[in-house]
Amino acid sequence: MEKGRTGMRKTNRIGLCLPLVAAAAALSLAVVAPNIPAWTLEVGSVLAGPVPAVQAAVQAAATPQPIPTAVQPVPAPTVVPEAPAPTAVPTQEQGQTINDWVDLPEGAEPAGAGKVTEKTYHQSAGGVFVPCGPATIRNNTKTTSQQEIAAAVSAGLPFSVQVDSKEPQVLILHTHATETYRTHTGLWYAPGDTARSTDNNVNMCAVGQVMTDVLNQAGICTIHDTTLNDYPSYNASYGNSRAVAQSWLEKYPSIRVILDVHRDAIEGDGVRMAPVTQIDGRQSAQVMIISGANNGTTVPLPNCMQNLAFAAAWQSAMETDYPGLTRPVLYSHRYYNQDLSTGALLIEVGGHGNNLNEALYAGRLAAQALARVLRGE
Repeated sequence: MEKGRTGMRKTNRIGLCLPLVAAAAALSLAVVAPNIPAWTLEVGSVLAGPVPAVQAAVQAAATPQPIPTAVQPVPAPTVVPEAPAPTAVPTQEQGQTINDWVDLPEGAEPAGAGKVTEKTYHQSAGGVFVPCGPATIRNNTKTTSQQEIAAAVSAGLPFSVQVDSKEPQVLILHTHATETYRTHTGLWYAPGDTARSTDNNVNMCAVGQVMTDVLNQAGICTIHDTTLNDYPSYNASYGNSRAVAQSWLEKYPSIRVILDVHRDAIEGDGVRMAPVTQIDGRQSAQVMIISGANNGTTVPLPNCMQNLAFAAAWQSAMETDYPGLTRPVLYSHRYYNQDLSTGALLIEVGGHGNNLNEALYAGRLAAQALARVLRGE
């Protein structure tokens, strides 16, 4: 997610939905973005777990694909033709190892490298901040009162999911799938680094896969769509991801939760910020939920308070289980296709200053807290 946006409890239940066949997403991508070259369909359509191949990808030092960095518009995107519904989710169950660690090299800092600074963001109080259990929600609107937000905090989930069901309950996708992290441990970034890549082993799809695996193993049947919605056209990304989500919803009305997983981009004077925290002796990226607010005109979200109630429940669970994991929820007049479900949220997992391992770990922790919320625990 580009600059301008702001800035264990373990489970032994296994109800794993197998990763989806590649042809499904390839078909979806081909219809949604027909101008994408044929070679990208294979890259953007593999719905199996990408993480085991990360180390090889990192060692190969693939150059990120340059992509425009314009900030996406706040109003609802232009309607694009719906993609045909993907094929069915397999019904078999299968155990799977969740891999949230890669041996990243320290790397040799090149001449002219940019600086990365680590920073821990804390919860706030008073003013525009509303308490949410041990966490907070930042009310970035002038149309919703603090009392209304407090009511949403205490409302609980506006939906329920079927645990251990073979029908999909959660959809994870990536409007800006090509967003990436540092693939080395040094606190620097190379000159010209765009923090973008079409390699699903190092971009947002790697984080989404970890989250998907956690939810599936917790008995929450989850689809992971790895369509590269922002490639080659960044400006079409939200229209593309909307069509992808609609196609899945048409095929599986059982879906209650739609998570658009991004990373932030906090930067000033050429210095990239890495939001970090220490959890159980390991450094993690911090995460931030964004919940859109209706303004009645350019941001049509009539059920936004229900989405906010979901955000509040998840935020409270994350900060309860893993203190310091979250930045305050941002409640703002943002659209982000959140009219598609009362369980639709955008989550920023770290930023372009974080390294990949920090993001993978944060994705795992966030998903573990989410699984507890969805299971009603």
